Amino acid sequence: MTAPKKRTAILISGRGSNMQSLVRAMAEPGFPAEPAVVVSNRPEALGLSWAESQGIPAIAIDHREFATRMAFEARLHQTLLEYGTELICNAGFMRLLTGGFVDRWKDRQLNIHPSLLPSFPGLHTHQRALEAGVMITGCTVHFVRLEMDSGPIIAQAAVPVVPGDTEDTLAARVLEAEHKLYPLALRLVASGAVRVENETLELTAGVEVPPPLYVPRLRDR
Repeated sequence: MTAPKKRTAILISGRGSNMQSLVRAMAEPGFPAEPAVVVSNRPEALGLSWAESQGIPAIAIDHREFATRMAFEARLHQTLLEYGTELICNAGFMRLLTGGFVDRWKDRQLNIHPSLLPSFPGLHTHQRALEAGVMITGCTVHFVRLEMDSGPIIAQAAVPVVPGDTEDTLAARVLEAEHKLYPLALRLVASGAVRVENETLELTAGVEVPPPLYVPRLRDR
């Protein structure tokens, strides 16, 4: 008997390119998650109309209309429950969440960040990577914790920094990796292949470790 798919909400603030990669992956046969709702804190977010075009409920909850973060999060939490949400994927969701919300969804909320955490948390990651002179950067999917860009790491992808890279060219290469990595990480979580033990990720017994993800692939270089 096939296990029911995990109903997954996607939180966005803009065009939602990672949202699109997740939705496309969830449409594949056998994928262990399905889209429940897309929510944006910005009504003008372009990703909302794309989600609607795919037949996915798309909800705008403008954070500017709430007096406090907690009031905004209470509405967000209620909306997620109304759509039967089991997992949350932050996909370019540009809001820091309070401890109350984070605790409610502990080990059920994923985030993607465009660096190899714990290096370069926060903003301007590509500029900082170039300034630091690193030769490899990448992206990370992790479970959300109260501290920004922290939490147990689920999956990472490595991306080379090449001579002549600018912030824009590096960002484009990392984004390509994000679109491959996020569906992989969601599959691991939704299928029950991984779990959190003592704030680190553990593979469920009998599960094969996925190979490291390099973009471009090593054999392409």
